[in-house]
This record gives sequence, C-alpha cells and structure tokens, in this order.
Amino acid sequence: MSTSVVQEFKSIDAGLSMGTVTLRVVDIDRSLRFYRDVLGFSVIDRDGGTVQLGAGDRVLLELVETKSAMPRPRGTTGLYHVAILLPTRGDLGRILARIVEAGIPLGQSDHLVSEALYLSDPDGNGLELYRDRPRDQWKWRDGQVAMAVDPLDLRALLADGRNGEWKGLPEGTVVGHVHLNVADLKTAEEFYHGVLGFDIVAKLPGALFVSAGGYHHHLGLNVWESRGGHVAPPSSVGLIQYTIELTSQAAVDSVLGRLKAAGVAVDEIDGAVEFGDPFGNKVSLQSRVAYADATS
Repeated sequence: MSTSVVQEFKSIDAGLSMGTVTLRVVDIDRSLRFYRDVLGFSVIDRDGGTVQLGAGDRVLLELVETKSAMPRPRGTTGLYHVAILLPTRGDLGRILARIVEAGIPLGQSDHLVSEALYLSDPDGNGLELYRDRPRDQWKWRDGQVAMAVDPLDLRALLADGRNGEWKGLPEGTVVGHVHLNVADLKTAEEFYHGVLGFDIVAKLPGALFVSAGGYHHHLGLNVWESRGGHVAPPSSVGLIQYTIELTSQAAVDSVLGRLKAAGVAVDEIDGAVEFGDPFGNKVSLQSRVAYADATS
C-alpha cells in the first residue's frame, strides 16, 4: 500500500461520526461482568461468543470471544483506547461512582475541551469515558484546538452524579473517538489527513489529533508506546475493526476514490468500504443510513 500519491486536499464529510468498535476478548462472560454489570452497557444482541453492546438501540461495541487470544505484545500498533462519550457531566459522575464502588483502577484528566476517565477492560483494552464541555468553551488558534492534561476534580464530578439515579449507560451515549498506537506520525498524517481527509486539529509531543466538522478529535494517533512498532499478531486481544459513519453514500464514494488513487487495497461490501491503515488497523466506512440498517 502506498499513501505517497499527492492529491488535492479535500476535507472528509464534516458530519461524520464514529460507529461500532469491534474488540477481541478472551472470555465473553468475564467481559460482560465488566461492561454490562459495572459500566451499564446494554446487551443488544448475542450470538454465542459474539456480543453487541450499546446504549438504547445503538451498538457501540462488539466483543468477539477468542479463548486462545494472547495479550497484545508491548510496542506493537493497535488500540490505545476507545472513547465513550456520555451526554452530561452527571452521567459521567454516576459511572465514576460505579467504577469506584467496583474497586477498578482508573486515571483521570481535564482536557479543557472535555473531562475524562481512563481504565482498562479485563483483557487490557483501553477505555475512556468522557463528557464534552460546550463547544463555545473550546479555545482555537490558527485551526488548532487547545487541549491539556490537567487534574480532574473527582469530588465535584461525584457530587454532580448524585443529582440523578443510576439506570445504566444512558441513551444518547456514543463512540466519541478512537485513539490508536501507530508506528510513526508522518505516515499517520499522510494517511489520515492526506488520503482520508481528516483535518489536523492538534499536534502534541508524540501525538496527532484529527477530526471533521470542527470536533476536538475523532481520532488520536500516538507513538508513545509504539514508535517504530510492528503490527500486533492477529491472535492478540484488542482492536479488530472500527467504523466511521458518513452522512451519505456519496461521501463514502468520495473517500473510496481517494483510497483507490492512493493505491490502498479496499473491499466494497454492500455499499461499505473496508480497508486497513498503514499500521494494521481495519477500518469500515459506511453511510449513516446503511449503518443504521445494519445495526438495528
């Protein structure tokens, strides 16, 4: 695959959103005790060792059991975390209380644009739970959004959570972004910006953040643990595929043309376009209508 073909830059569909993220796990029942029983994901469908989890009727995660799967080797490319965006600060506070009650280790950060909690599932897959601050509070300069890693006020967050009742993951929860370990940032920029058309919204030491439509980021790409790394073995736990949902089939076809011009191998399946990025991560592009039909 070559991504060095020079193309006139055209931003990807500004109305895109992130769709279902598919993860490989070792023990589906163990995973359900974490995702369903602690974090409040709903089981939308189950077929043996494959489970679809979500909020309301929207599928956010698909877990695929592979009992022989091994931990992902250190230094390889793959998932850094999948980020679940909750509707309100109170929702984040209530899920924080669940995590604390369960005794699960977590990290936290105030990113200025958002407030975030970080934890790992039983297989070591990274998970972020966050809420966005209103867009009019985000600070931009020369097309770059200001983000930080300031301490988060957990006491205040828990207090906000006590203003409502825990009823599981609330409807309106979505996959906000996906953050990947990549081998080098130049190649990541060439592919995600130059080929797919994501806008660059932040460059930090060892990391690149890209988005569409003025969001703070739909994809994070870092080399903090994976600089020069190889693709993880297919038998590893971790990311199988993530989905990008575009607003129309015409938007999907536009990106498809850019992928073909760059020499990227693609599979076209019922209107969806599937391909791999330069770091072994599988991506599915789908139109919003097709995606809704496939997950309903």
